[in-house]
Amino acid sequence: MLEPVSRIDASRPGWRVVEETQYLNPEAVHWRIAVRSHIWRPPTDVYETEEAMVVRVEIAGMRETDFTISLEERTLQIRGVRSDTSERQAFHQMEIPFGEFSTEVELPSPVVVEQIEASYRDGFLHITLPKARPQQIRIG
Repeated sequence: MLEPVSRIDASRPGWRVVEETQYLNPEAVHWRIAVRSHIWRPPTDVYETEEAMVVRVEIAGMRETDFTISLEERTLQIRGVRSDTSERQAFHQMEIPFGEFSTEVELPSPVVVEQIEASYRDGFLHITLPKARPQQIRIG
């Protein structure tokens, strides 16, 4: 007997597990069907320096105006669209994704929003998020 189960893989934005079919016989083969949505995730690095959190996204072929960057509480979201070339092509190999992309980063500590800087150069988007420092409160 088959038991279909639908799930969403929240750890990978843009990926949805459509159906997982399990047989009641534990020795039977398990089938998993996965469909990739139209949103893809570019390679993203997050590292920390003494003064800031730095997010680096590898996304060639873009302009500064092609990105939307937002910060809500401690979640940094980077979205955009990388356009495909308009010329007709017969691909022999295709590994470079085009279309809508999105990546999210959960920041481990508070940042100074007014001092966030972003730059795009040589196919990399760099976002520098200065760390918020604890403030001393004087007792009056």
